[in-house]
Amino acid sequence: MHLPADRRCRPLSFVLTPGQAADSPRFTAVLERIRVRGPVGRPRTRPGAVAADKAYSSRANRACLRRRKIRAVIPEKTDQAANRNKRGSRGGRPVSHDAALYKERNTAERCINKIKEWRGLATRYDKTPASYLAGLHLRGAIIWLRSLQPA
Repeated sequence: MHLPADRRCRPLSFVLTPGQAADSPRFTAVLERIRVRGPVGRPRTRPGAVAADKAYSSRANRACLRRRKIRAVIPEKTDQAANRNKRGSRGGRPVSHDAALYKERNTAERCINKIKEWRGLATRYDKTPASYLAGLHLRGAIIWLRSLQPA
């Protein structure tokens, strides 16, 4: 399960993959599924910034974010920095990221913990991907509805 979450730990979209699938290749698929409706107008499909961990630090992911004019808050892997430094002036500029915004990266993990409060989703009792995805959408809708209730 791959998902983006907003700052209030609410899921924005879901992408299901086999358990052994890596995170980084699914990055663009996850971004393309984001649709957030406001009170009027078209749904928003482009966040202002994406905070992710080092697993998503790749040229392809950064290029995708640049094309869509989304600010990347992704630290650079140490081996990528070493390879860039080894190339000298041809290696390009070092990657910078906003440390204060990077601290909010854990919202996706907290959102996953909210989803896994449902035992069936945590233990993956569903046999088919379609029924598991339906449970994810149902749980996501409940999380959104609870966040909209007045405290």
